[in-house]
Amino acid sequence: VNFVVCQLVALFAAFWFRIYLSPGKTSPLARHTFATIFGIYFVIFCFGWYSAHLFVLVLMCYGILVTASVSNIHRYSFFVAMGYLTICHVSRIYIFHYGILTTDFSGPLMIVTQKITTLAFQVHDGLGRRAEDLSAEQHRLAVKVKPSFLEYLSYLLNFMSVIAGPCNNFKDYIAFIEGRHVHMKLLEVNWKEKGSHSLPEPSPTGAVIHKLCVTGVSLLLFLTLTKTFPVTSLADDWFVHKANFLTRLGYLYVVMQASKPKYYLAWTLADAVNNAAGFGFSGVDQNGNFCWDLLSNLNIWKIETATSFRMYLGNWNIQTATWLKRVCYERVPWYPTVFTFILSALWHGVYPGYYFTFLTGILVTVAARTVRNNCRHYFLSSKGLKVAYDVATWAATQLAVSYTVAPFVMLAVEPTISLYRTFEW
Repeated sequence: VNFVVCQLVALFAAFWFRIYLSPGKTSPLARHTFATIFGIYFVIFCFGWYSAHLFVLVLMCYGILVTASVSNIHRYSFFVAMGYLTICHVSRIYIFHYGILTTDFSGPLMIVTQKITTLAFQVHDGLGRRAEDLSAEQHRLAVKVKPSFLEYLSYLLNFMSVIAGPCNNFKDYIAFIEGRHVHMKLLEVNWKEKGSHSLPEPSPTGAVIHKLCVTGVSLLLFLTLTKTFPVTSLADDWFVHKANFLTRLGYLYVVMQASKPKYYLAWTLADAVNNAAGFGFSGVDQNGNFCWDLLSNLNIWKIETATSFRMYLGNWNIQTATWLKRVCYERVPWYPTVFTFILSALWHGVYPGYYFTFLTGILVTVAARTVRNNCRHYFLSSKGLKVAYDVATWAATQLAVSYTVAPFVMLAVEPTISLYRTFEW
């Protein structure tokens, strides 16, 4: 209830923030201050004294940002943030037995960990590496001046993203606060070359209404579908011992579909809150329409129609996948896929189910890549074969995802072992 109340209050506050504290009327200092104070209030309202964990981590990592050498700032920040997050995960679950089925302080802590490490790596890129050693994206996002304390707090704890995210880039956030965000994105797509001498002011209202409609449908599905097909039914006697293989496979798919609406609800509402404040503009699509998906965490249509494991993962929890790519996949010298899955599991928490899912995910990713590379070209000779291939790979992908992520939702070892045994591993 606290989560929903805070996000709805944040939605109205975001509209007010965009209209009455717009960059044209208000200084960046005032915008930073309001966003920070309101965000801190939300955290305290939701989590009480547990919010101290968030503030301790933020202060520790600011100390690292200020005092550490630029050649090591990313390493120290990464290990301190991930270490503190892991300690909180372990103590919350195995020592205090708190928060197994409730919204808890580890959610905001996970988002803050992403932002802390993202900023630390971008400061390292900007101040500790040569420009020629950076990729084009790293060069674009590199931070060449360490942020002030208020900018740091505002980036990590602003009311728009402190409860449910998503993670974003420091330079994008500062540009938003200073009123350069939209124009910067328009200039990136060479808007002036389109025949217009002045830059427009796109309104996020349409995008916000669309995302609120998706949120409403997701809420309805959560209250009906999720309750009708709970994940606990995968441990029922009829499912484990009586249903035949195809029935179990079909039911597994339905249960996993029913577990998605809560994620659709939380991520789409969080996206709408940021858009309502005027943050999240990403440019112009090929049809000339303004896009507000810079911070979007999922693409529901592409998820449900995915014909490959990679396509599915690329449209699910997009900002976390981007974070994993930028701080791990692009930077580790050995086995980047393996290390990225391990970091993802560690970031999510210490429930055994997470490790079942991500270790299985490594195998499925390698298998899917191998099958695609060796088989796909045989089905490109005609439209009929291509359609047949797409249908088959859609079904295989959806079922493989259901099989892989079931432990993520079940959490514990016993039901996971029971489930995988019924499918002959």
